[in-house]
Amino acid sequence: MLFFLQFLYEVPLMNSYTLYQMEKGLTESFTITITEEHMQLFCQLSGDVSPIHMDAQYAAQRGFPGRVCYGMLGASFFSTLAGVYLPGEHCLLHSVESKFVKPVFIGDTLTITGVVDEVNDTFGEVTIKATITNQEGKKVTRGIIKAGVAK
Repeated sequence: MLFFLQFLYEVPLMNSYTLYQMEKGLTESFTITITEEHMQLFCQLSGDVSPIHMDAQYAAQRGFPGRVCYGMLGASFFSTLAGVYLPGEHCLLHSVESKFVKPVFIGDTLTITGVVDEVNDTFGEVTIKATITNQEGKKVTRGIIKAGVAK
C-alpha cells in the first residue's frame, strides 16, 4: 500500500499526537500538486464521469480555464490531514464537513492546513478547523473535522 502512495506523492512520517498532547491552536499542514493522474484515479474510484471534470472543451464552454478538479478529491486530503498529520496515528474520523469555495484545476498546488479548535476530554474528541489554499494563497476549500483521539 505504501508503494502505491509513494507513486502519487511522497509519504510523510506519520505524527502520533495523543488526546492529551492536543491543544487549541496546534497546527499542521502539508502541500500537494494536483495531477492528471489524481484526476484519473479519482474518476476510477468514484465513477464520476461528469464532463466538467473530464472534458476540457466542456469546461471551457462553462467559463473555466480547464477541467475542474473533483471537489471531493480536494476534500479527501482532509482525511490525510487527520490520519497522518493532526493527530495522525491515533485518529479515528467521526465527521468531516466540507465547503467548496473556489474551483481547483490540474497543476494547482494545494496547502492543506488544520488547526485544533477544541479538545473534548470527556468524549475523547478534537475539532479541527481545516482549510485548503491554492498556490496564490486563495482559500479553495474549508472544513470542520471531528476526530476521536486515543488518550
